[in-house]
Amino acid sequence: MRHVAIVGSGPAGYYTAETLQKADDIAVDVIDRLPVPYGLIRTGVAPDHQSIKAVSRRYEGVALTDNVRFVGHVAVGTDVTIDELVALYDAVILATGAPNDRPLDIPGADLPGVIGSAAFVGWYNGHPDFAGLNPLLDAPGVAVIGNGNVALDVARILAKTPAEFAGSDIVAHARDALGASAVRHIHILGRRGPHQIAMTPKELGELGHLERASPRVDPADLPPEGDDALLEPGMRKSVTHLRSFAANPVAKPVTIDFDFFAMPIGIEGDGRVQRVIVERTTLDADLRSHGTGETYAIDAGLVISCIGYQTPPIPGVPYEHGRGRFASDDGRILPGLYAVGWARRGPSGTIGTNKPDGARIGEMVIEDIGRGAGKAGRAGLDALLASRDITPVTFRDWRRIEEAEVKAALDGNPREKFTSIEAMLEAIGR
Repeated sequence: MRHVAIVGSGPAGYYTAETLQKADDIAVDVIDRLPVPYGLIRTGVAPDHQSIKAVSRRYEGVALTDNVRFVGHVAVGTDVTIDELVALYDAVILATGAPNDRPLDIPGADLPGVIGSAAFVGWYNGHPDFAGLNPLLDAPGVAVIGNGNVALDVARILAKTPAEFAGSDIVAHARDALGASAVRHIHILGRRGPHQIAMTPKELGELGHLERASPRVDPADLPPEGDDALLEPGMRKSVTHLRSFAANPVAKPVTIDFDFFAMPIGIEGDGRVQRVIVERTTLDADLRSHGTGETYAIDAGLVISCIGYQTPPIPGVPYEHGRGRFASDDGRILPGLYAVGWARRGPSGTIGTNKPDGARIGEMVIEDIGRGAGKAGRAGLDALLASRDITPVTFRDWRRIEEAEVKAALDGNPREKFTSIEAMLEAIGR
């Protein structure tokens, strides 16, 4: 029997396991520090995008096969080291994703009220690390920095009424706080223009159907309409939405303003964030943004930075600090150690992008390990954890946690997620 450990139970991890489990003589252990699987699907995808979260049922099919095992509530680097895993398994694959925010490197970024999107998204999705975030929602203005889908998700969640969250799995503390929010003016700031956004049509289109909020675009920021013909079809649809927002402004209590050609250069406030200083930009021939020297201020009691993510380093694992990912040769880090998904590529692509990536890395591992080296694998891991008085959470345990969350759901929502590890463990009698 050949043994493979996958560190991380998100999309990249389970797509890799899907390829590996097709080989009858490979046992796969999917290890996660949380007692619950699915990573980004559970705590990263917007709670009102339940159709996207449904992909977890595919991962469940993989997890229920005889040669794949979920090993939850085991922290690699603390409970067990990478070196120990490499000694126990024929291959160890890092599928840890990119859960940390890229730092916002401008003056004032350390003021209270300035947070990253990983923290804010984790807060409204019930990630145990961020459940106690308590974002400052007591001022009318919010600045959302970034021009991708995460920025759209953040703006949409901020703008929705409590009733619009029906059928979502937003957690209770976020639903209640957002319902009492004083936020009325949301600015989405991007250094470049409408033709350079990383926003998809579906997510942009949703902004046009919010109950109490309307999106606005300054017509002067839009390039000549004829230039849209040069865009690929998806981008053209996205820009069409922006043109519609510019041409048909609707008066509603909450506004979502797209500030294009807008580069934040400082954050100011007395004891907390109160305003963002923005410099207007222009684009050169290579579509790179440059400041013009003209500045303006945006009143904001909350700033959410959506400028990208990075993979946290692991001691002893080569790392590319400039790119926020593990250093690898097309997925191979060191003998017996691999990376997949965002941990390999950096934070790029969608959930679906991880499917071919996981298949390729899985096939690479199968070829590299050959017939295996007779390592101890999961039996060795079990013995090591038992010697440290660590009892992993199994997939059967996860199903009990899930059942308890579904039982606790209100208002037709699919579940009421537990927001602490203690509550998750309590659900399985620990």
